[in-house]
Amino acid sequence: MNDDICDVPGFRVGHWTDPRALTGCTVVLADEPAVVGADVRGAAPGTRETDLARPGNLVQRADAVLLSGGSAFGLDAACGVVRYLEEQGRGFDTGVARVPIVLCAVIFDLAVGDPRVRPDATSGYRACLEARTGPVMMGNVGAGSGATVGKWAGQQWCMKGGLGSASATLSSGARVGALVVVNSIGDVYDPEDGTRLAGARSSAVERPNPWGSTTIGVVATDASLDQVQAWRLAAVAHDGIALAVRPAHTMYDGDTLFTLARGTVEVGDFNELCWAAVSVVARAITKAIKSARSVDGIPAWSDQPREVN
Repeated sequence: MNDDICDVPGFRVGHWTDPRALTGCTVVLADEPAVVGADVRGAAPGTRETDLARPGNLVQRADAVLLSGGSAFGLDAACGVVRYLEEQGRGFDTGVARVPIVLCAVIFDLAVGDPRVRPDATSGYRACLEARTGPVMMGNVGAGSGATVGKWAGQQWCMKGGLGSASATLSSGARVGALVVVNSIGDVYDPEDGTRLAGARSSAVERPNPWGSTTIGVVATDASLDQVQAWRLAAVAHDGIALAVRPAHTMYDGDTLFTLARGTVEVGDFNELCWAAVSVVARAITKAIKSARSVDGIPAWSDQPREVN
């Protein structure tokens, strides 16, 4: 057990990273189609196929979720994941072709690195080729490469965000894991002790940057869920963002969480699964910050003294 999303059997994670341009993408591949749910809480999202994940629609399972940098340009990377899955014979059978179901959410990382470089279809395809069962690389990798936090006082006062992952095992034996990219306008706190881990390095708001925010992620489980429960799990898991990011779900954030459920273990108490999802999302966020490294003049958590509220 590595305390990451790949502790849940049947899921693999792959990254494509451009360390110079400070952008990238991260794919979560399901070995078999998984029941999917999605919940968007931020008011400035960049997403693909989230309507499909609402209860009551025809397709209820997905093959993969992609998290990407590059703002709306980064949605193109999902096409590479589709191509990879098609080559594997994966996808929803329409009778004339199999159509891979790939959901996607993006962060705005164009304010750091090289804004002319964004993840594209080739990037998404390469992330799939790199997909492994763990341990998951964290910090300045994949979609977390250009992530920053604490931008409410202006981009010049932000700190480095990144990608993190965590997992938990329920009393039923079911497992749940989260993978989160932290690129918030808000500061990041450790919910366990109230420590501010990273955020704005000035209390004077000079020029807020409303275009550089968003926390996105995937919650995976081997629990047996229907689509209504998968959607509810994604919705409740947003509490993990609210616990660790302050403020969260603002007009400038595109906060989005996806659920992928394999359906191999009877969960027993659904509330226990929801509580565990909140916990792993919050821990994935703190691990993202603690794994991040300073780049391009943007300091990381390890470069700063810790503060306690």
